Amino acid sequence: MKTKLVLLLLFSMVPINPANAQNSKLNIPYGNAHERQVLDIYAPKNAENLPVVFWIHGGGWQVGDKSDVQIKPKWFNERGLVFVSTNYRLLPHVKMDTLVRDVAKSLGWVHKNVAKHGGDPSRVLVMGHSAGAQLAALLCTDDRYLKAEGVPFNVLKGCVPVDGDTYDLPKIIMTAEFRQMVYGKPLPTFGHRQKFGNDPKKHVDFSAVTHVANNKDIPPFLILHVAGHPDTSAQARRLGEVLKQAEIPVQVFGGRDTTHNQLNEDLGKPNDTATKELRKFLERQLKNNN
Repeated sequence: MKTKLVLLLLFSMVPINPANAQNSKLNIPYGNAHERQVLDIYAPKNAENLPVVFWIHGGGWQVGDKSDVQIKPKWFNERGLVFVSTNYRLLPHVKMDTLVRDVAKSLGWVHKNVAKHGGDPSRVLVMGHSAGAQLAALLCTDDRYLKAEGVPFNVLKGCVPVDGDTYDLPKIIMTAEFRQMVYGKPLPTFGHRQKFGNDPKKHVDFSAVTHVANNKDIPPFLILHVAGHPDTSAQARRLGEVLKQAEIPVQVFGGRDTTHNQLNEDLGKPNDTATKELRKFLERQLKNNN
C-alpha cells in the first residue's frame, strides 16, 4: 500500500495534505571551511526514498541566501519531493572555482546523506535562479566537479536553470561590453569578465555550453527564462541549441508578462505558466526514471 502511494505521487503529482507537507531541518553543515557551507532540507513528514530537488540561490555570485525560496519547499513537498536549498561562499571573498566547488561539495553531501532525510540519492533534480542557474547548468554539464565529490552523473534526473545569462560567458561578455561602448558608457569594473577570472580560457571553461556532449549522462533540461529579456532569452536559446545538437532532451520556455525576479518568485503559484511547464517536466522525468 505504501509503495502504491509513493508511485501515485510520482506519476500523477497529486498534492498531498499540506498540513503534513513539511518537516524542515535548517543550517546543516556540508563542510567546515566557512559558515556559509550549510544547507536546509525540507521534506514531507514520514518521507522515504523520495526524489530530491537541489536548489541554488541567485544574487550575482556576491549576495543571496538559501532561505530565498518563497513557496518552493511547500510546493515540491506537496508533490512528493524532498527540497534542499544550499548556501555557498561568495565573490569577492573566494574565486569562482572555489564557489563552484562549494556547490558541488554540497550536492556531494546530499548524495551521501539525503537518504537519512527521506530522499533518494539516485534521483536528484538540480535547479537554480540567475547566478544559481549558471551554477546548476555548469554542474549538470561539466562532470569534473561532481566526480571530485563522488557523485555519478547518472543520479541527475533533470536540470532547471531559471533565467540565467551566463551559459556562454564569452558571448554575454562581448554583448554587454559592446552595448556599453555603443552608448558611450564605462565598462563595468566588476562585471562578468572580472567575476569569472578575467581570462578568456576561464570564461570558456565556466560556460555550460563548452561541456555539453553526448554519452556523458547529462540530464534533460528545462530552461526557463523571461521572454522579454534579450540577454537571458538569447542565452537560454544558445544553451538549448547546444543541448539539442548533442541529442539531450531540452525544452526552452519563455515566461511572458514577468520579470527576472518575478519568474523565480512565482514558481509554485497556481496558474503560473512556468510552474505548469515545471510540473510537466517533473512528471516526465520522474516517470521515466522511477
